Amino acid sequence: MRLIGREEIENIALGASFFGAGGGGNPYVGKMMAIAAVEKFGPVKLVSTDEIEEEDLFISVAGMGAPTVLAEKIPNGNEYRHAFEKISQYIGKQFTGVFPIEAGGVNSMIPLVVAAQLGIPLVDCDTMGRAFPELQMTTLHLGGINISPLVITDEKGNISVTETVTDKWAETILRAETTEMGGQAAVALYPCTGANLKQWGVHGIVSQCEVVGQMIEQASGSKEDPYEALLRETDGFHLFQGKIVDVIRTTKNGFNFGTIQIDGLDQNKGSRCEIDFQNENKIAKVDDRLSAVTPDLIILVDTETLVPVTTENLKYGKRVRVLATKANPLWRTKKGIETTGPRYFGYDMDFKPVEDLQKEEV
Repeated sequence: MRLIGREEIENIALGASFFGAGGGGNPYVGKMMAIAAVEKFGPVKLVSTDEIEEEDLFISVAGMGAPTVLAEKIPNGNEYRHAFEKISQYIGKQFTGVFPIEAGGVNSMIPLVVAAQLGIPLVDCDTMGRAFPELQMTTLHLGGINISPLVITDEKGNISVTETVTDKWAETILRAETTEMGGQAAVALYPCTGANLKQWGVHGIVSQCEVVGQMIEQASGSKEDPYEALLRETDGFHLFQGKIVDVIRTTKNGFNFGTIQIDGLDQNKGSRCEIDFQNENKIAKVDDRLSAVTPDLIILVDTETLVPVTTENLKYGKRVRVLATKANPLWRTKKGIETTGPRYFGYDMDFKPVEDLQKEEV
């Protein structure tokens, strides 16, 4: 167990935006909410999965909706606690702590806010090891852990409890509610036991986000090549370097959809990289050759600062490096690929691990 305060939050938010793979929302909003919470209520206890009891109950609290909407529809900060309290009241049991649903700039921070407000611990695990756009895209789902009952609420105080026959139905119903709530809402979901998190959680992700965030923060003063150090730390692969020349973006059905076109610079001069995204980056091609594909992580970082570039912050002329890292092994199973692989998102191709794709390019 250790305490999470302002400095740790700064690093966790930055690292989580890296593992968000372009999604998860702008880390600034979530970071400021978490900092305000710990300054008001005190630091948060971060506990490992080894430190929790198997029979204790835990739940995730998160934001749902299109990340671009969050820039204008700022949470009031109490929605997530209300969702937590409502689900506890509904099932008639107390939760020991909370955990992030994903590693994303906003959703890595929201459980910290609730943990500070209620004085409960945050578990050092999530259920993706990255960010994904739909509620059922979790390692708990892969383990057969039921997503419901779950709660959705907004900043106005509208709140509902939902029980569904499948996790996919939860996604369908709550996505419609989120759209009606203005494109952003707060949810409490996946009530589970400590035993469930021990078996199906992505362990140590909060700490890993902190390490990566600290590396990025200190990149300018590093004695070694900070980009190469980042690739080593995350077992990553460099895909491309260039300048963003076009961003085609639309928001529909509660998601951000789009395509990024990047013209090559330096060693990639004369080439073009194209990336498709749905909240998160889904597929990367260089000169029409597949370089990486979901569920592996495709990440854009600023060429100079290495600060991750989320999909809502894409701008013409920005110089970026594109890299990829391996998804958690659970996502590379048959059920994992069925749930988050390219065919689920409408691409007529099979999943290929990024390390194999990079060998093909050599």
